[in-house]
Amino acid sequence: MTWDTDILIAGGGLNGPALALALAQGGFRVTVIDARPAPDRAETGFDGRAYALAIASVRLLKAIGIWDSVADKAQPILEIKASDGRAGEGSAPFFLHFDAAEIEEGPMGHMLEDRFLYAAFLRAMQKTPGITLLSGETVVAQDVALSGVTVMLASGRRLTGRLLVGCDGRGSGTAERAGIRRVGWGYGQTALVTAIHHQHDHHGTAHQFFMPAGPLAILPLKGGHHSSIVWSEEEATAAAIQALPDAANLEALRPRFGDFLGEIQLAGARFTYPLSLSLAERFIAPRLALVGDAAHGVHPIAGQGLNLGLRDVAALAEVLILAHRRGEEPGSLTALEEYQRWRRFDATALALGMDTVNRIFSSDNPLLRLGRDLGMGLVSAAPALRRGFMRQAAGLTGELPKLLTGRPI
Repeated sequence: MTWDTDILIAGGGLNGPALALALAQGGFRVTVIDARPAPDRAETGFDGRAYALAIASVRLLKAIGIWDSVADKAQPILEIKASDGRAGEGSAPFFLHFDAAEIEEGPMGHMLEDRFLYAAFLRAMQKTPGITLLSGETVVAQDVALSGVTVMLASGRRLTGRLLVGCDGRGSGTAERAGIRRVGWGYGQTALVTAIHHQHDHHGTAHQFFMPAGPLAILPLKGGHHSSIVWSEEEATAAAIQALPDAANLEALRPRFGDFLGEIQLAGARFTYPLSLSLAERFIAPRLALVGDAAHGVHPIAGQGLNLGLRDVAALAEVLILAHRRGEEPGSLTALEEYQRWRRFDATALALGMDTVNRIFSSDNPLLRLGRDLGMGLVSAAPALRRGFMRQAAGLTGELPKLLTGRPI
């Protein structure tokens, strides 16, 4: 049978393009089906949406040829400070401090705006042989047969391939149509996301301030005087804050933010999204694999969402390319089961770990506050323990796929 493509990827956010590039470089024909019109997203102006890319994720971007085009727009993360407290009271006396100088690999990661990363992916896909990008298209049906898979697009177009990969987010239609159930729960929290301009230079330091209603992350952006914030609040409070005009919104932020960076001003659009845990019970089905949020949606407390997705990308690309070299089909059950064994435990463990951290820190119980503050102080005072946490956050532990070490497959 003649296939339209080897691998169909439903979802063109960031994981989809990264996987497409890795697979195309391994000799596959890949079609990416993206619901959003590509130029709209690529031409977005500054809005503050950004990602904390771990060292391993940066290595993957280097290996697939993306990093050189965005490196000058990325802000190295040189320090991370995590502290406990309440709005208007400042931080607790014990806090956690990570310094990039303590590990040999350099900065613990980089902050990079969504608009720059997506535009780089778009340019790379457009000039990479073997990749077809269908923008403004959505998969509405899929039919799996013994030898391949057929998808129906909203436009009425039909496409055939030997494997379908769902990179279509937490509400993955790919997973739902395959009968893959999800487990999870909501946190009763909403993330308020925006960008701020501040008077003082951030010096490449990321801050995580734990408050009873939820954490406030202040993440440094390129240039020294802009930061992206992810501010978690209880749902009702978040809705009321989001409904405020900009000036009143800023007044609500100031006591939580503090004055350590001087005067602050809103500098980007304001977004919200509900916070929840969502795990697919399986990462694979016949002729199908799930990647990124389609497989595991985690709390943003440690900024690991995209990094987890890129770990999936690296593992699935390696499994499929090596299987192809052995003469196996990309949709073979053997290859898919190897991918699930590699990724499911790690992703589930990290998701549940973030769930536990959020529950421990989103509480105003005095005994719990004392315990977590002493815990942070203990980790901060123990160099070996501190470096272990840093290396884990940087994605440098465990059995790493080649792309996460910067090596081609």
